[in-house]
Amino acid sequence: MTFGFSLILLIIWSTFFLWLAAIIWTRRSLQTIKDLPIRANLTRNAASVSILLPARNEENRVLRECIKSLFAQDYLNFEIIAVNDRSVDKTGEILRESSKVNEKLIVIEGAELPENWLGKCFALQQAFEKSRGDWILITDADILFAPNALTTAICYAEESGFDALTLIPYTICESFWEKVFMPIFEWFRLMAMPFERANDPKRPESLGIGNFFLMRREVLTKLNGFTSVRAEVAEDLKLADIIKRENFKIRLDFAPNLIKTRMYESLQDIWHGFTKNFFAALNFSTLKTFFGAASIISFGVFPLIFATVCLILFLITPQTYYLAIFAPLLSIYFLQISVFAIFNRTLKVNMIYAVFAPLGLGLFAAILINSTFRILTGRGVVWKGRAIYQRN
Repeated sequence: MTFGFSLILLIIWSTFFLWLAAIIWTRRSLQTIKDLPIRANLTRNAASVSILLPARNEENRVLRECIKSLFAQDYLNFEIIAVNDRSVDKTGEILRESSKVNEKLIVIEGAELPENWLGKCFALQQAFEKSRGDWILITDADILFAPNALTTAICYAEESGFDALTLIPYTICESFWEKVFMPIFEWFRLMAMPFERANDPKRPESLGIGNFFLMRREVLTKLNGFTSVRAEVAEDLKLADIIKRENFKIRLDFAPNLIKTRMYESLQDIWHGFTKNFFAALNFSTLKTFFGAASIISFGVFPLIFATVCLILFLITPQTYYLAIFAPLLSIYFLQISVFAIFNRTLKVNMIYAVFAPLGLGLFAAILINSTFRILTGRGVVWKGRAIYQRN
């Protein structure tokens, strides 16, 4: 047995044990996730809540359903401040029609975007300046709320003494690419930021979820609203980081029973949406990008490719060393399937889609590389009709 062949086997078996550890880590992480205790409706004397709802070009999504789910909240003392962020479709019309149904909805026509501000952040700032609530809830126009979502979150935050509470929604997956990619994304998010680390006040790590980010008013007042994150694409991540550094008590939880969303509906949406976010989520670090993409391709994509190559070579030239490599490579693929079969249950995605794990991992790496390339080269990203990170 040559040194080169021994080295190849060492790398392959190391990858095997890495994925074996991933199964254990995945099961352990999922066991730590508990649903929030459901609470009944509160009286009108409960703390007031302002829900900030930025909306841009949402006509063809679930804006109406989002607003209806907010109107259906069993919490009594709240207002919804929606900002039509200079939409070029019927978003503004939908918001205005909805405001006639329920006076809790206040609609603001977004002002022209100032220099050094990004659209969503400026929309949130305008909504915050109009708000009156003791608590501020940031959310998105594609979120659907259970009727007890607001009551449960407020009770949980106040009884636990949290200054901020951010919740991960249940992700709806309907198309093939959603079922292949979204479990990969959610798995990486959980692996990269375990809840116990994000929720440990002694650790610097944090995670903010813009789908549901609840804060006491004094938190945002101290931060001067959203000015500190005005140019951030991943404003929720940055905001959570600042809140934790300011020694506020922030909590991260998973709430599939309270909120749900369908983030992206097609491969094109997935590609453009995450291209906008991935490099920013890594703090624009080329080192993290290189290490992350190289690791995903090496440990996630190559094993199945190499297993296929070894099988073909063995069929052409029956040599035992091809089988010696093929067997552990195929085992790695089965471990990948096991990891995502376990995780897919969390998203209620059929376990059969776990067989496409290498495809989803490859897509993840490709989007990460594309995000880094477009931002570093100044080509930027166009999202909802706006250019981000472009340089002339």
